[in-house]
Amino acid sequence: QAQVVESGGGSVETGGSLLLRCQVLADTTCVGWFRQAPGKEREKVARMFITTSSSDYADSVEERFTISYNNHRGTVDLLMNDLQPEDTAKYYCAAKAVTQVGHCVVAWSRIDFTHWGPGTQVTVSS
Repeated sequence: QAQVVESGGGSVETGGSLLLRCQVLADTTCVGWFRQAPGKEREKVARMFITTSSSDYADSVEERFTISYNNHRGTVDLLMNDLQPEDTAKYYCAAKAVTQVGHCVVAWSRIDFTHWGPGTQVTVSS
């Protein structure tokens, strides 16, 4: 059984929206979304400590992207609004079981997660 699975990627025009979902196991408390464009390094997008709903965003996506936990589905969702061509990348979800929000902050900062999904492609056309 896969530990982490992303879904919801696709192609949209500039200004459009997409909802990505990250299916995680029940013991997951810290989730990070990352992205990587061809020829570029993996970069942080958003993170959430599920226990307290504490979240953080990269400057490039703040006020456009929203991370949330869907208790019914057991997913950590990333709602992406006002998408721009520079948002085009493969998006990855990563998960880790930690007990404190500080540990989640450190994990996101260091990109130090236990489980990674295979990624889902997001393409934004101009």
